Amino acid sequence: MASPGEDSEREPLLGDYPSGSREWNIIETEEHYKSRWRSIRILYLTMFLSSVGFSIVIMSIWPYLQKIDQTADASFLGWVIASFSIGQMVASPIFGLWSNHRPRKEPLVISIFISVAANCLYAYVHVPASHNKYYMLAARGLVGFGAGNVAVVRSYIAGATSLQERTSSMANTSTCQALGFILGPARIDEVQDSQGNIDQVAVVATNVLFFVILFIFALFETILAPLTMDMYAWTQEQAVLYNGIILAALGVEAVVIFMGVKLLSKKIGERAILLGGLIVVWVGFFILLPWGSQFPKIQWEDLHNNSIPDTTFGEIMIGFWKSAREYHNERPVGCPIEQAWCLYTPVIHLAQFFTSAVLVGIGYPACNVMSYTLYSKILGPKPQGVYMGWLTASGSGARILGPVFISHVYTYLGPRWAFSLVCVIVLLTITLLGAVYKRLIAFSVRCGRIQE
Repeated sequence: MASPGEDSEREPLLGDYPSGSREWNIIETEEHYKSRWRSIRILYLTMFLSSVGFSIVIMSIWPYLQKIDQTADASFLGWVIASFSIGQMVASPIFGLWSNHRPRKEPLVISIFISVAANCLYAYVHVPASHNKYYMLAARGLVGFGAGNVAVVRSYIAGATSLQERTSSMANTSTCQALGFILGPARIDEVQDSQGNIDQVAVVATNVLFFVILFIFALFETILAPLTMDMYAWTQEQAVLYNGIILAALGVEAVVIFMGVKLLSKKIGERAILLGGLIVVWVGFFILLPWGSQFPKIQWEDLHNNSIPDTTFGEIMIGFWKSAREYHNERPVGCPIEQAWCLYTPVIHLAQFFTSAVLVGIGYPACNVMSYTLYSKILGPKPQGVYMGWLTASGSGARILGPVFISHVYTYLGPRWAFSLVCVIVLLTITLLGAVYKRLIAFSVRCGRIQE
């Protein structure tokens, strides 16, 4: 009777070698098969819960920041969101290296403890009398540090699956992440040599591709609240509610995409899906470029329309009106006059915005799951903790630079420059993918062990 592992491709699991041996076991027992899949499913749950926590917080950061500290502006918002990724970038290689030399449950338990403590701090950043925005910055950084366990999870799943199982398992991992986002990432019958040179060009290229993919989505989720509040004069409450609904809808869309790419990858391959996803993302951001003759509402414009003269009396009335709104906890809506581009940049129509969101919601999940699926296959049958740590670190770097980049360019130059630059970045990424396309193949295929 064939063992469960014998139905998989002739590619070993990436687990540890048996004690005192440099060879892989030939047969996987039924008990081991059940054990590793039980562990994988537990990690699915871990990714789901982590994503739930992230989705609960992300869209409320901007209104929460404005409420706890009046000195915080859109530029500081970029640093607050980026701090999550700074922490994750620092922690990912550490947890990855730790998992290579110690039981993986150790970094998982410690990271979860850090995440719980950091979220408690985030809940109470409004308590101090001053410098609240810096407490929020620290809290989000620590939450990100705890989220560095993603490297351990992906490393374990890569090591506990065969080459044939891996695409499906990675897709299931991403599905669990997406589901959480809605609600709140074989022993063989012949001995194979695990030695061989990893294609370092493919490794570096995949890290760059993953960086850009995470960069794009990080800036997209960062800019949602400021963009919709500026363009459509949404209040804080409306921005949180409507953008939360939009992100939940994108989460549903992502689940469908994850399920679809599992089937489609068997027919056209992971590389083709990755290329198609990047093209869809480029179209999504190109559609966001402002055009037309309609302009966004400017904050305080209703006061100027009443023709209050530019005199001392007029200035007194403006100050009185502002004070009255602050007393009643009201905030002006529309595009801030401090952002000079508001006066000459056309509004981004709702149809443009929704179409762009749908396209990014298609391209991002497809690119995300295909990039780290290809990465794990490129690495081959070796312990992948450190490599996965660097992949996660590159993604964290993207989540650092993405929010900072988009918040500054958007604030000072406006959406036309911001989204044009994003289109250029994606176009360069597509060019890079084309240049290394033939090298993004599985380790065993490159070494001639199995047919592609």
